[in-house]
Amino acid sequence: MDKIAVVTGAGSGVGRACAIRLVKEGWRVALVGRREQQLKETAAQAGNDKCLVTACDIADPAAVMKLAADVLAHFGQVDALVHAAGTNIPKRSWETLTVDDYRAVVDTNLNGAFYCMRALLPSMRKRGRGTMVMIVSDAGIIANAKAGAAYVASKFAERGLVQSINAEERANGIRATALCPGDINTPILDKRAAPPPADARLKMLQPEDIAECVMLAINLPDRAVVEELVVRPR
Repeated sequence: MDKIAVVTGAGSGVGRACAIRLVKEGWRVALVGRREQQLKETAAQAGNDKCLVTACDIADPAAVMKLAADVLAHFGQVDALVHAAGTNIPKRSWETLTVDDYRAVVDTNLNGAFYCMRALLPSMRKRGRGTMVMIVSDAGIIANAKAGAAYVASKFAERGLVQSINAEERANGIRATALCPGDINTPILDKRAAPPPADARLKMLQPEDIAECVMLAINLPDRAVVEELVVRPR
């Protein structure tokens, strides 16, 4: 039987790398993101016959519920959620952060994570199994100035969602991993006030490194769970 994953943020970066890796390991994947064209590019790289392109703004709870219904109607089940969607803003320091920018970051990074987890939980509960891997950040463990207050707050809270899933849902066969990477060479770096140069990006973690960690969490026997994994550039 096919294994089915939903990957958010699948149009680029970590989400794209995870989707491609999952397909290589025999999974069928629902690709989720706001930009349909980028999702189609991911599908072309991963294998169009293995992917379902599902454009969705995860900050919209109604859209996420429709997404879950569409994925289940198409595939019949969801075995794993890989939540790689996230954002940040250039003006992120306490001195420059606006209320609107703060809300935009929290709506995507925290509320979007909650909406996706909540939408897929019932089907996982019904089957008595499921894995959620949330790409958090080491800024959700120890705050740093370069990440900014809104991002830090959203990622600390996202770790809390993961812990809550493991506290409440393990009896239902569901497990969750908070994957907390350091700097990754992805397009989100361009949203920094001073984006890092190319040579610095080469020394960072690469999206494929995070995909490797995601597969570790997903491929473990059902009796085991990686509750939290921190990975940083060496």
